[in-house]
Amino acid sequence: MSIRCVLVDDEQPARDELRYLLSRYDDVDIVGEADSASKAVALVGQSLPDVVFLDIQMPGQSGFDVIARLGGMRKMPLVVFVTAYDNYAVKAFEESAIDYIMKPLAEQRLDQTLGRIRQQLGDESGAGLETKLQALLVQMGTAKDQVKVSVEKNGRIHLFAPDDIIYCSYELGKIMIYTGEGALPLYGIATMDKLAEHLVGYSFFRTHRAVLVNLDWILEFSPWFNGKYNLIMNDAKRSELAVSRTRVKAFKQRLGI
Repeated sequence: MSIRCVLVDDEQPARDELRYLLSRYDDVDIVGEADSASKAVALVGQSLPDVVFLDIQMPGQSGFDVIARLGGMRKMPLVVFVTAYDNYAVKAFEESAIDYIMKPLAEQRLDQTLGRIRQQLGDESGAGLETKLQALLVQMGTAKDQVKVSVEKNGRIHLFAPDDIIYCSYELGKIMIYTGEGALPLYGIATMDKLAEHLVGYSFFRTHRAVLVNLDWILEFSPWFNGKYNLIMNDAKRSELAVSRTRVKAFKQRLGI
């Protein structure tokens, strides 16, 4: 019996890599792919897969939003999070009996995941899976209160609460964190992808690959040239940031407009 899978990731190369790795398994059948939360919910409802390989950080809504919107399905699919998380979330996945694969993907880890999937299929009821997934959402909501962002300042490491961060920007080979105290270099997280996933659950949006904006700090915005949007931040400098043309739709969806 084949394992019917859906792949969800907003990055085409990431889906291509996972599809290639899964193609090595004779009992795996990929029945669809989605590049956003809304498309994922619709696809899962239509195709009723056994397993969803689900990215967490996507423009607009996250993988956690997908789980929340799938609640109440007659038969919940198994969920494998494909994630760059390397902190509290991994522990949450383990305790909720939800599997995960770290980015970059490793073939040995995928072998282990598929072994678990084969064992679980037929043993888990939809209600049981939904209970575990909802427990994960609750646990993630509790864990996010403990999230801090580390920066370097005067030779020491300072901690900021996510709500105090105005925006984050990749500049000259490093990530800068902008707060009311000015710009400070990020400590301990190497990429913007990992920072974005570290801040899942807070009001952050990736306006383009190099900038992560706290939506709560936006003072105003307006259409700009070439389909872009211009943001005015509510800081002392009234910083101006751009939303790339490809992310304008997800930005508007995130704001509910």
